[in-house]
Amino acid sequence: MNDVIVIGGKGGTGKTTISALLVLDLARKAQGGVLAVDADPNSNLCDALGLKDVGTIADIVDEVAKNPESVPKNMGKDAFIEYRIHTGITESEGFDLLVMGRPEGPGCYCYINNVLRNCMAKLIDDYRYIVIDNEAGLEHFSRKTTRACSEMIVVSDTTAVGLRSAGRIFELADELGISSKRRFLFVNKVEGPKDTGSMGKDCRLDKVFFIPYDAAVSDLSAKGVSLSCLAQDSAMRQAIVKAGEVIWPKN
Repeated sequence: MNDVIVIGGKGGTGKTTISALLVLDLARKAQGGVLAVDADPNSNLCDALGLKDVGTIADIVDEVAKNPESVPKNMGKDAFIEYRIHTGITESEGFDLLVMGRPEGPGCYCYINNVLRNCMAKLIDDYRYIVIDNEAGLEHFSRKTTRACSEMIVVSDTTAVGLRSAGRIFELADELGISSKRRFLFVNKVEGPKDTGSMGKDCRLDKVFFIPYDAAVSDLSAKGVSLSCLAQDSAMRQAIVKAGEVIWPKN
């Protein structure tokens, strides 16, 4: 049995930071393979995880478009692109990484989204956990790259605007028929007691987690250092570990 974990949220809330720390925590537990998916065209998950020079789906699509003769005569273009993606997944300690990337020029993301969706459908059985860091805001949900998941996690900051945006993401998921077994809200950068009001009930949340502001995370980000270097006893890392113990308790 595997878990597909979809993570969304408004820009600037720390969505990618939460995604990276969840990937690192799940990889640390060594309970099975972990696939991290950066489904944000503005790819930052690889940096947060400390991986450099990572190839992307967009790179492969653009390369094949420029060199159509590279496609074997006995293989269709789509099949060849998927083959290149499957063989080019970035491997790291405890997890693998798949990055959507940004296509060259002003073109539509529809084709790359379709490729990503098809690849996910074929890769899903190869991993125990699949953590998908989505594009900020609502656009990725509206493109329905993800149609079903085990856990939907929406990240917000402590502002009223952030919480309203989180609520709209849950509402849009309902409108689009994106099903999830469980739904969680991560309120990030908390510096004191907070109350989400009736949001938990209104959005049918299983639980709200409050993640404390951690200056060490901001410091690493400013220096361009991977979150893998964040101390195990840091406030934010400990909060993520505790949230993981609740969401995925040991059997």
